[in-house]
Amino acid sequence: MDERNFYDEKEETKQIPLNCPHCRQENSYPVRWKTRTKKAQLPRGANENDRAHFDKARSYMVRVDDMVACRNIRCRKRFDLTGQTVVLI
Repeated sequence: MDERNFYDEKEETKQIPLNCPHCRQENSYPVRWKTRTKKAQLPRGANENDRAHFDKARSYMVRVDDMVACRNIRCRKRFDLTGQTVVLI
């Protein structure tokens, strides 16, 4: 059974304060995350191996955006997001 059958997926946008590495100005940027929440029950047709994987499964978030553009009108340069790409809930 595919792992995606164990989760409900939805996309969220969160405002994160970041500093532009070029102009050093701090601003709040929208960053998209894909939230995967564990389902309440095991899907039908699962065997013992799938049951073991489902018991170990946890809800988590995956960052979708890797780059953002600076909001400073004079700068407007794009920069990479560093840090965690997966967050356990």
